[in-house]
This record gives sequence, structure tokens and C-alpha cells, in this order.
Amino acid sequence: MRYVMKFGGASVKDGRSIRHCAKLVKRYSDNEVVVVVSAMAGVTDSLTNIAKKCYTEQSTGFIKMFVAELAKKHYDAVKDAVDEPYRSRVLEHIDRLIDELEKVLLGISYLGELTKRSEDYILSFGERLSAPIFSSALMSLGVDTLALTGGEAGILTNSNFGRARPLSKACELIKNRIEPLIKIRRCIPVVTGFIGVNEDGNITTLGRGGSDLTATLIASAIDADEVWLWKEVDGVMTADPKIVPEAKLIPEISYQEAMELAHFGAKILHPRALEPLIKKKIPVRIKNTFNPDAPGTVITETKAKDGIVKALSLIEKVAVVNVSGAGFDFAEIMAEVFKRFAEENVNVIMISQSSSELNLSMVIDRSDLGRAMKTLTSVDSWNGNVKVSKLDDVAVVSVVGAGMAGTPGVAGKIFSSLGKAGINVIMISQSCSEYNISFTVAKDDGRKAVKILHEEFQLSKMGEVKKVVN
Repeated sequence: MRYVMKFGGASVKDGRSIRHCAKLVKRYSDNEVVVVVSAMAGVTDSLTNIAKKCYTEQSTGFIKMFVAELAKKHYDAVKDAVDEPYRSRVLEHIDRLIDELEKVLLGISYLGELTKRSEDYILSFGERLSAPIFSSALMSLGVDTLALTGGEAGILTNSNFGRARPLSKACELIKNRIEPLIKIRRCIPVVTGFIGVNEDGNITTLGRGGSDLTATLIASAIDADEVWLWKEVDGVMTADPKIVPEAKLIPEISYQEAMELAHFGAKILHPRALEPLIKKKIPVRIKNTFNPDAPGTVITETKAKDGIVKALSLIEKVAVVNVSGAGFDFAEIMAEVFKRFAEENVNVIMISQSSSELNLSMVIDRSDLGRAMKTLTSVDSWNGNVKVSKLDDVAVVSVVGAGMAGTPGVAGKIFSSLGKAGINVIMISQSCSEYNISFTVAKDDGRKAVKILHEEFQLSKMGEVKKVVN
């Protein structure tokens, strides 16, 4: 069998966890295996914060303190995960990377400038530090392995720093670089997740959660039998257990359902991660690093219909931008809006248009709101006749399930139950596939709406319903 196994930040949070994950990989080392690894838990966030601090503060004393703490975190991980003689080698490698990072941060501070390109370079250090430790842990267990950056593995992207997209030629590059390692050399490559490289050789990142996409890109390129995403949960749940404690595990879910859930906030995988796999019908398993014998959730092309609604998701860090106007060709207004959003890399999550064609509402990431408002309020050709407004205290709830397609009354049931609970719906969107109904509510009502709908569709009894039907 040929597997691609991805380990997220929670799975490699410290040295003991890395050693545990290395032992899991060794279990399957008789097969052809590629490992993709995220940064250690919390490291990407800390790199994001330090980059912004370097940009805004003139003092540089905090930089030395930060790199010392980061170095210690990784030294401690090496101590618990790696045996000699590999320990000394990887520590030397970490020292070089830490020194390089410190120089970059000092440069940002002195220049007072932080570009998307330099931010991607800084964020890449998380995975560039963790992958060699994971690889060295495997070596300590007697497994032949080689640590690679995303660029070294062939992940070639465009230059959209922060949200880079892989180029079509990346597939052939990945195949040419990875296959000889697993097929001829019989070693296990350990690839940095989340990062790639553009055609000029500059490091890019694929967006938060992009390690999942790294794994599926590699799996598609080498025609893997399965992708295993090792996480800290047993699989895909009917809702976030932190919101709905009685949420249940979903044993099987379709590509389309999983993509809808991921796009609308479920933290199961990167929203684009399944795209490389669909054509080749490569299944994905969500497995628990700390409960490895649990079956997890399988994501396949199968449209298993355990019920009308299968799962609920919630996005809280979003905002609504509303564009309205009269006396204009509204198609031209829409074209201008999306052109400017594309130029500013503003991610549009969902849209809704009024029947009069005089109003367009868009849900975007709250982090993009400032750029979105600035670019739309500066359109000279609108001459003040187009109004741009915002709502920044909202949440998006999504109801997902293949069983919704062709089933009448689902929307009525959703909004009736919300109305009885006194929850006002601000905006609604539904795709033609009928796999998803999404709506916007006040942020304070988001979690309440998820709980009400979970109960309304009896998702906590999903397994029991299936047994009765069978």
C-alpha cells in the first residue's frame, strides 16, 4: 500500500508526541509512506505575532527573547524525541534555522516593513524546524528517512503569498522527486506542510491548515492508495463537541459534504484539500493520533445518506459587506466589486443578491474587512451613488447533508425552528447542489443556532436511526 500521512500541530505539540507519531509511522513502514508534518502547536501563531510586533515596535530586545524561547521549545522536543547520534545533527540544523530567523526578524524591525512575501518566509520556520525533528525521531527508531521542504518536494505555487495556489506543473515535479525515494531508495520522506515555493524560488504558504493540502497534493501526484490525516479527534463530528457535547462521530462522508463543512468553518481539513483527490477517487481517513486504533471517518466519493442533515458548522470570525445602488448596471458594480476583492486577496465565503438586483451582500473573513471597505469606498466611477456598508458582529451557520438534495421542507424546518427560538436570520445562501444551506445571524446567536438545529434534526441519534432503518 502507498500512504500519505499528515500530522497536525496538536499531534506534534512536544517531543514525546513526536516520538509517539514516529512510532505510528514505523508501524506501517513495510508500505510506501510519505509523512507531512505541521509546525509544533502554537508556533505558527507565535511567528505571526512576532512578525507583526517587529513591524510595529522599534525596540529589538524582544526578538532575542523570542528566538531563545523558540529554540528552547525545539531543543526540548529533540531531547524527548531523538536519540544520539541523530540528536547532535538535528540540533546543529535547528541552530542554523534559529540564527537565520533572528536575522530576518531584525531586518523587519530595522526596515519597519512587513510584506506578505516576508511574512510567508517567517511563517515557514515552524515547519522547517519540526520536519527535521520528526525525521530524526524516525531515524532513532531505525527507519530510513529524509526531511524535505515543500519546495524540495516539488510543491510549486503562484505568488499569492499567504494563500498560494499550486501550479499544474507541480504534480509532475512532486512525482519525480518523491517516487524515487519511496520506490527505489525505500525511505520515508518527511515533508514540511503548509509551505511551497514560487517560480522565482521564494517561499510561499498555502494558508492556515494548508498542511492538509500539502498531503493531498502529494497523494494525487504519486497515486497514493489513501491519505491519513492524523488529528486530535476521532473523526468528523455532527457538530463541534465544544458547542454540542452530544455530537456524534460520522463514520463516512462524501467529498462534497466534507468540502462544504470545511469551507464553512468545520476544522476537519483545509477547504481545498480534497480537490486534488476527487478525480483519482483517493479516500481520506481522519484518524486520532492518541486513539490510533479507532476507525475514524472515511471521506470518499460515496454519498452515504444516514439522514437528511449530516452535520453543522459555524464560522464566527466573519463580517458582512453590503453593496447597494440604483441607476447603474448592477452587473458592472458586481464586476468591479469582485475585481477589487481579487486584487486585495479578500476571501469571499458566501454571497446573496436581492431579487431587485440592487443589493449584493457578501460574507468575508473579518481580518479582510478593513481592506474590503477601503477598496470599495474608493471607487471614483460610482460618484457616491453606490452605498457600501458593513456588519462586523455576525456568524455563519451551515447545515450540510447529501440527503437534503431533493427533500422538500428542509429549509422550512431550519428557519421555523430558529424563528421559534427568537433568532433573526440576516442573510441566506444555498447552492444548486442542495447539499448546503448557509445563513448569517448575530454572532451571539451562532452557537445557540447550532445547538437548536442539532436537536431539531436529532443528529445525536444519527447512529441509532441508522440501526433502526437497517
